[in-house]
Amino acid sequence: MPLSKKQIKFLRAKCHDLKPVILMGQKGLTDEVLNELDNALNHHELVKIKLSVDDRQARAQMIAEICNRSMAEEVQSIGKILSVYRVNPDKAVIAIPKD
Repeated sequence: MPLSKKQIKFLRAKCHDLKPVILMGQKGLTDEVLNELDNALNHHELVKIKLSVDDRQARAQMIAEICNRSMAEEVQSIGKILSVYRVNPDKAVIAIPKD
C-alpha cells in the first residue's frame, strides 16, 4: 500500500527524533542485515538506517533494494540516512492518519 503525501509528512515528523537503528557496513545488504531490519520494522515500524555508500547512484540502488527486499516504504532519504516504514500486520505501533 503506497503512502499518501499526508502520511509521508506525518511519518517524516516522527523521524526527526529517531536515531539510526541499522548501520550498514562495507559488506552491504546481507541476510543478517535484512533479518535485523525485519525485526526492527516489526517492533518499531519506522526505522532509520545509516548507509555506508558514498556514490549517489549506488546509494539510490541500495535504497531501492532495501525497500524491495524488506517490503518497506521509503519515507525520507537525506544524505546517508534512510527512513523506512512498514506497518506491523499483527499490531500497529504507529497510528498514521487516513488519506
